[in-house]
Amino acid sequence: MFPSLTPPRQVKIGDAAAFAGTTPRAIRHYHEIGLLPEPERGVDGRRYGYEDMIRILWIRKMAGAGVSLDDIRAAFDESWRIEEILSRLEETLAAQEAEIKRQRAAVQRMQAVGSPLGLLSELVTDRLSHLPPGVLRASDLEALLVTERIFGPLGAAIQASVFIVLATHPELRAEQDRLDAAEAALDDGVEPDDPRVEELAVQRCAQQLALDRAIEAAGLDKAEEELFETDDADLKGEENRQMSAFEAATKMPYGFSPARTRCMELAGQLLAQAYSAHS
Repeated sequence: MFPSLTPPRQVKIGDAAAFAGTTPRAIRHYHEIGLLPEPERGVDGRRYGYEDMIRILWIRKMAGAGVSLDDIRAAFDESWRIEEILSRLEETLAAQEAEIKRQRAAVQRMQAVGSPLGLLSELVTDRLSHLPPGVLRASDLEALLVTERIFGPLGAAIQASVFIVLATHPELRAEQDRLDAAEAALDDGVEPDDPRVEELAVQRCAQQLALDRAIEAAGLDKAEEELFETDDADLKGEENRQMSAFEAATKMPYGFSPARTRCMELAGQLLAQAYSAHS
């Protein structure tokens, strides 16, 4: 036989919170936002009776179902539109479910790959999955991270072709390292009209053309064409077109020296001319 559900006495806030599975701080917050009327204060503090406990329990139940505190208040005021609230709640829960699914997929990719590479999109991870462990440099991974942020998974997947070629062509990797170091040296007080700037732009253009040839020889360009045919806006990121290295640099959250900026601009112009002549 069940005991009477109506308590014979009133309880303090700590006991009320413990019974409802919440905290005194939460109950005080309910008071502050007008969700729960404050009991009158007695000689030993506020006391919560049966009706207070029932209201706290309903608040906990609705909050646990995802209903916002504003909507809970409207429910008690009998001014809420239940269908509208539940429809909005369903959309919110669906978005949360999709986010959890995305997070689990990222964890599973990390488990399969065994490196932070798995935190990047599946498109990028799959493209680099055949490379031997340890071939991809930390700087390569950082570049992919930045590229995916600016251009989305599609842009990073296309850039992955470059790292595949660099990993399998030591001579191209060595030249890439040399050019990267030379470009970094431009930040050490070199003027934009210094002859070294134009020389380096010509060399960077030649390196990119060599990478393009290696990508084509490996058949990676076919995979890139398939990627470009996607209609998924999320994969394409903020831009749905190819960008020059100079345009990409302008989207970075930091600046380059005038000399390095000029070098990238010249290299982009030379590449555009080379591509135009080739087509």
